Amino acid sequence: MLKRALLVACGAGALIATAALAQPAEDITKAPHYGTWGFDRSGERTTTKPGDDFFDYANGVYVDNLTIPSDKSSFGNFYALDDLSQKRVHAILEESAKTAPAAPMNSPGKIGAFYRAYMDEGRIEQLGAKPLKADLDAIRAEKSKRDVAALMGKAGQGYQSAIFSIGIGADDKNPNQYAFNISQGGLGLPDRDYYLDAKFAAKRAAYEPYVAKMLALGGWENPEASAKAIVDFETKIAQASWTRIQRRDPVKTYNPVTLASLKAMAPGFDWDVFITSAGVTKAPLMIVAENTAVAAEAQIFAETPLETLKAWQAFNLIRSAAPTLSKAFVDTNFDFYGKTLSGQPEMQVRWKRASSTVGRAMGEAVGEVYVTRYFPPESKAKMLELVGNLKEAFRARIQGLDWMSPATKQQALAKLDSFTVKIGYPNKWRDYSALSVRADDLYGNVQRATAFNWNREVRRINQPVDKTEWGMSPQTVNAYYNPVFNEVVFPAAILQPPFFDPTADMAVNYGGIGGVIGHEMSHGFDDQGRQYDAQGRLRDWWTAEDAAKFNARAERLGKQYDTYEPLPGSRVQGKLTMGENIGDQGGLSLALDAYHASLKGKPAPVIDGLTGDQRVFLGWAQVWREKQREDAARQQVVVDPHSPGKFRVNGVVRNIDAWYTAFNVQPGDKLYVAPEDRAKVW
Repeated sequence: MLKRALLVACGAGALIATAALAQPAEDITKAPHYGTWGFDRSGERTTTKPGDDFFDYANGVYVDNLTIPSDKSSFGNFYALDDLSQKRVHAILEESAKTAPAAPMNSPGKIGAFYRAYMDEGRIEQLGAKPLKADLDAIRAEKSKRDVAALMGKAGQGYQSAIFSIGIGADDKNPNQYAFNISQGGLGLPDRDYYLDAKFAAKRAAYEPYVAKMLALGGWENPEASAKAIVDFETKIAQASWTRIQRRDPVKTYNPVTLASLKAMAPGFDWDVFITSAGVTKAPLMIVAENTAVAAEAQIFAETPLETLKAWQAFNLIRSAAPTLSKAFVDTNFDFYGKTLSGQPEMQVRWKRASSTVGRAMGEAVGEVYVTRYFPPESKAKMLELVGNLKEAFRARIQGLDWMSPATKQQALAKLDSFTVKIGYPNKWRDYSALSVRADDLYGNVQRATAFNWNREVRRINQPVDKTEWGMSPQTVNAYYNPVFNEVVFPAAILQPPFFDPTADMAVNYGGIGGVIGHEMSHGFDDQGRQYDAQGRLRDWWTAEDAAKFNARAERLGKQYDTYEPLPGSRVQGKLTMGENIGDQGGLSLALDAYHASLKGKPAPVIDGLTGDQRVFLGWAQVWREKQREDAARQQVVVDPHSPGKFRVNGVVRNIDAWYTAFNVQPGDKLYVAPEDRAKVW
C-alpha cells in the first residue's frame, strides 16, 4: 500500500489552499497544478545541499510555511489531495440529500438519506444514549461466558466487539477459495507498546479515565472500577500479543485449523457458539494468524471474571458507536483519540465526518458518481500506458540482476507477466439494493451497513473467489498490491497532482505516479510479497541461495532505516517498514528506468536549469511534503508500516546511483553512502 490510512481519529480535514494550488480552493472540478511544469519550486530550500538533506532541499520552505490545519494531526500534498476528494464527495452527498429518493430507494437515494441522518444533529442530540439501549441490554443479559462468546461472534454485524479479529478472504495457499480468518485483537490503545512501553505512560494513564467516562455516558454500572478492570484485562492481552513485526511474516501467520484443532489449541473459549453466531456454518478451513497469542487470549478470557468481560464489551460498544451518538459521546471520544493520542487540536466539522462515514459504508455507491464527474477516460488510457512502461522497466531490471539465478528469474518474470492491473474503478459496481437506509436513524444505518457487508462476506464461503472486486473505493487517495490476487490497484482519486498531471513535465509524472506504480509492483517482490507466486499462492519459489541474497539486501536496507530518528527517542523500525521501504526503493528506481526508456534515445529536455533525472527525483520528493504533530509522529513509528515522509525521500534516494550523479553528491555529504554499502534490492 502506498500510504497509511488518512482517516484516523476523526479523519481528514478541509481543503486547505496552499501556495502550490493554482486555482481557488472552492473549485472542486479541477485538480491542483504545481508550479509551471509540475513541480512547485517555491517550496525548495536551495541553500540546503541536496546531499545533506534532499527532503529539505526539495521541500524545506514549503514545510516551514505549512500550518497543519487544526482538524488534522498531519498535513502535506498527499493530504491536500485527499481533502479535494473529500470535498468532491461532499458535493455529491449534498446533491443526493436534496433529491427526492426513488421508491424503492436506489443507491443515490440511499447515500443521500445516510448523509441526511448524519447531519440531523438535532435528532441525534434528542436521542442521547437511547440508541445504545438494545445492544447494552444484550450485554447485561449475559449469564455465562458462553453467552459472552455468542455475542462476541456478532462483532462483524454491528457495534459489538470481540477479543479476536475475524474476517473472510482468499486463502493464501489456495487463492481460489475463501477462508475464515481469526487473529489477535482486544486492545483499545493503538498498539501493545502503548500498554508496555514506558514512553507511553502518559497516554496509558489518560486511557483509564477515558474508559470510565465512556462507560458513565452509556449508563454502565460502576464505571471507575470497571475501567480499571478493563485496562488490566487489556494489558494482559497486550503482553500476550505478537508485535507488528512478528505479524508481518505470512508463513508464521498461516496456521490452518479445523474447529476441533482450534478448540484443542485454544481452550477456555467457546469457539462453537462464537463461530456459529458469526454466521459461519460452512467454513471448510479456518486460518489462525497469531496462534500463540490467540491461545493465550482464550486462556485470559477463561480466567477473567464475567463482569469484567461484560464491562469490556459495553465499553467497546459505546466507543464504536460514539461517532453516531450525541455530542457528549463524540467529544469524549475525540478528546482521547484525537487530542490525547494524535495531538489534533480540533475535531472535523460535521459534514467531513459524515462524508467519511457514508464513504466507508457505501463506498462504491459514492464512487460510481465520483468517477462519472471527476475521472476522464483519457486518464485511464494514460495510466495503462504508464503501467506498461513500468512493467517493461521491471522486466529489464529482473533480467539484469547479477545476484539472482536464472531459475528464480524465470519464476519472477512469470509473476510479473501475471500481474492484473486495475485502474480507476471496478468494472461492476456493488449492489446495495438489500441495504436498508433511513434518513432518521444514523445509529441503525451504520449497524445495518456493517451487517450488510459482513453477511455479503459470509455468503461467499464455498463460492469461487471474486477477483474482480476492489479493496478501495474510487474516491480513495491511495493504491495497493494484493498478493493473493497478484494485482496492482490504482483508484481514480490518486490519478491527480502531485501524482499525475497530464499537463505537467513527464519527468515529474514519472517521479510521482511512476514511482507509485513501481512502488505497488515492487510490493509483489518485497519481503512479504516475494513469498507469493504468479497465481497468488503462498509458496516458496526461490532457490535457497537467491532467498539468502535477497534477505541480506533487505537487511542492509532495514539497518539504514533503524538509524532514522524523527523525534528524540522515537526511531523508525526497519523491520516493520521493510515492505514499504522496498516498495519505495524499487518504485523510484523503476520510475527512473521507465522515464529513460520513454525518451527513446533522445536527450531529456532541460527545464529551469534542471535535468530530466533531477526532475524525476524532485517529483518523488514533492509527493511526500508533509508536517506532523509530535504525538502523531510518535504513534506512526510504532503502528505504521510506512516511514515518515522525510525518510521516504532521503532513505530512498541515497541508495540510487543516479541520484549521486544528478545532484553531484560527494563523500562527506550527510546522505552519502559508499557505492558498495548502498542498499539495492530491486
